[in-house]
Amino acid sequence: MLTALGFASVYIARQSVISSASLSYAAFFLGLYLVAHFVARYAVPYADPYLLPMAALLTAVGLTEIYRINPDDAFKQGIWIIVAVSVFAGTLWGLRRDYRRLESYKYLFGLSAIALLVLPALPVLGTTVNGARLWVHVGSFQFQPGELAKICLIVFLAGYLREKREVLAQGRLKDFGPLLVIWGGAMLVLVETNDLGSALLYFGIFLAMLYVATGRLLFTAIGLALFVAGAAFVYTQVQHVHDRVTIWLHPWTSAPVYCPLTGHTAPRQDCASYQLVKSLYSVANGSWFGTGLGKGTFTTADGKQLIPYLNTDFIYSALAQELGLVGIAALLLVFMLFCARGMKIALIADDGFSKLLAAGLTFGFALQTFIIVGGILRLIPLTGITLPFVSYGGSSVVANFVLLAGLMLVSNRANAPRTS
Repeated sequence: MLTALGFASVYIARQSVISSASLSYAAFFLGLYLVAHFVARYAVPYADPYLLPMAALLTAVGLTEIYRINPDDAFKQGIWIIVAVSVFAGTLWGLRRDYRRLESYKYLFGLSAIALLVLPALPVLGTTVNGARLWVHVGSFQFQPGELAKICLIVFLAGYLREKREVLAQGRLKDFGPLLVIWGGAMLVLVETNDLGSALLYFGIFLAMLYVATGRLLFTAIGLALFVAGAAFVYTQVQHVHDRVTIWLHPWTSAPVYCPLTGHTAPRQDCASYQLVKSLYSVANGSWFGTGLGKGTFTTADGKQLIPYLNTDFIYSALAQELGLVGIAALLLVFMLFCARGMKIALIADDGFSKLLAAGLTFGFALQTFIIVGGILRLIPLTGITLPFVSYGGSSVVANFVLLAGLMLVSNRANAPRTS
């Protein structure tokens, strides 16, 4: 209880830096998280007490930065956070008796994951944003089905691998069938969405859960080799993927090159790699201690935004500039602590389905964080994946609160006293 109040107080303090009028807004969210805390204490009294406060802190930091960038988007994000916390509470309440019954519907979850991943490819519903086809647009409502597909995929894999782990561990040639099927699915996602990060996320989750289920490091090595080979092939066949890798390897050019946006020649940093280069400058401008919350430079003198999609794909860059290396390192430590608590839950879980579910949810959270942060820092090619709990986006925040509920359900069962 005190931990939740402490983190919520940090939220109020950060909002107050921007505007005293935001105190009432912060107080509302303090009350929202207190309600979520009480629901969690009643529904899952033995669950890890640190996960919800860490999620509250991350959403508070994200909402504060979104408010600083665009107050209208902050209002929309606030509504989505209310929805997400409500879904979180409903998930805990609905599955508080025994979440393991989800295993009986594993194939339904698998089919749902496939359906959600296919939705953006449909000509009427699918929408291409920044070169990647990840969004579904229905009227004024827009969401990213891949976020929910991730959760469905993890539930399916937890049930399937729990059932087949002994067969898979034998390592016979025919047992590589599921590995090849999932690899093929990841490649189809890559071709369908033009997004290397999404394919890496889904396939990485599968490899991690396969290793937890079988203990065979060879499977992971073969899977990585297959993914690298498949990605290399797609790199040669899909222009958007080729462009993303080129931007990653050569963001700056001294001589003008062809600019697909204008049809003319220009230095790459003024065209295709504009976002990445400006993002790197933003991170570097933060130095050790940052410019101060609310004091970063994100627009030109005439009000034009320097970094497109700043509050979604590049919110890490904004935070790095305003918080500096010390502040952004502290934020990353919160992500690391969340992952550490999640892996601890997987270790203490006493049944195969729970162990795989917790490991899959935690690894998916960790890998998604690495993909977006690594892309911004040029460790890997940049993709359009959101930073969990922090970036602007309704589907992302809802999916991550469902992920949080899953971890707390597993933790509650693992920590509950055993009756003789």
